[in-house]
Amino acid sequence: MQVTETLAEGLKRELKVVIPASELASRLDAYLEDLKGKVNIKGFRPGKVPAGHLKRLYGRQATAEILNEMLTESTRKAVEERNEKPALQPEIDLPEGEAERILNGEADLAFTMSYDLLPEFEVIDFKTVEIERPVVEIDEAEVDEQIQQIAENNKPFETKDGKAVEGDRVLMSYLGKLDGEPFEGGADENGQLVIGSKTFIPGFEEQLVGLKAGDEKVIEVSFPEDYPAKHLAGKPVTFDIVVKEIQAPGEVKIDDEFAKGLGLEGLDKLKEIVRGQIESRFGSMTRQKVKRQLLDKLDEVYQFDLPERLVDSEFEGVWRQVEQDLANAGKTFEDEETTEDEAKAEYRKIAERRVRLGLVLSEVGEQNQIKVSDDEVQKALYERIRQFPGQEKEVFDFYRNNPQALASLQAPVYEEKVVDYILELANVTDKTVSKEELMAEDEADEASV
Repeated sequence: MQVTETLAEGLKRELKVVIPASELASRLDAYLEDLKGKVNIKGFRPGKVPAGHLKRLYGRQATAEILNEMLTESTRKAVEERNEKPALQPEIDLPEGEAERILNGEADLAFTMSYDLLPEFEVIDFKTVEIERPVVEIDEAEVDEQIQQIAENNKPFETKDGKAVEGDRVLMSYLGKLDGEPFEGGADENGQLVIGSKTFIPGFEEQLVGLKAGDEKVIEVSFPEDYPAKHLAGKPVTFDIVVKEIQAPGEVKIDDEFAKGLGLEGLDKLKEIVRGQIESRFGSMTRQKVKRQLLDKLDEVYQFDLPERLVDSEFEGVWRQVEQDLANAGKTFEDEETTEDEAKAEYRKIAERRVRLGLVLSEVGEQNQIKVSDDEVQKALYERIRQFPGQEKEVFDFYRNNPQALASLQAPVYEEKVVDYILELANVTDKTVSKEELMAEDEADEASV
């Protein structure tokens, strides 16, 4: 095998590889000799089939298989001998029209392989990285507020005579119409709605005020512009409603009996559980803030050339999601006060950031032998399955029969383990913040890994 470097520019490499036709012929002879003792052909005793006859029957198929093997082997060997790490599988370019001549043994196997190298960089001392961890101190008022909300959601309602007012629950049937015709999902024979809950189309609940059992009314509203169903977004519709019953809310006393009604031992246990839920929720928010800080700092520290094809691949995935989100929302780039070219430039930077940070985290993980165990993959799989209630078996079978999909569950687990490793070394200090500060969303969240 003869290998000649034809391009070495930055991270880009291109090699010309030539393998003599005699090597292909030699492998074909060995293949047919091995095949001779395995095949049964009418008119010939086992092991006595002439090589020429075998070649006429199987030569072309065998040559194609050997050719593919040689392409794979020579590509791998060429890279290994140069002690290089391609970012992606090298691309093979076989001159047009040459394949037929090679298969016929009329030409050497000559092809070009091109690839991008993984960049080399030094891993910094993470003890120099300073991270400020936002922490919310959970007081009794926060716990009481959450318990009060639980009480509101579990308060009893009793039938009342008279007109509906704010806070009452209205039991009704309704039929939604668009341009005078019923639309899918717009009907319910046993609908119920608490006036003031703001859980339905804006303007609907207010028109229930003053109605009583037995009343009929046509309610006119418009769906929000950003409504997920594009055929209804921003459209004026009507709802024919029939009020079946008006229910007034009762009072809920928050005590041991209330907690027992929820299946708990008492009020203290309820408070303990609620506090734990709040801590878990705030803890997740703190984790995301800390991770974002770390990634931002790493993005500032590390500046190196990136494999273009790796960035292209990442950008294509990001851009597909952008176009899908716009289509689902029924919006254009003009609606987002930008142009397609400006958006592409912005998301190209996001793709570059993701690739850069991904390479850094991968290198840290490799240097420190960070692994994802089978148990951790299984846990991730079960978490994924829980997201599809009623379809558990189908989801499980999909991942079990699709190694690539299963590997995709491993990647985020690996990333979190590497982040944890870095944070253990970094200089992390706690800063007490308000709940509002913790919950405030960072801009450009999509730029995170």
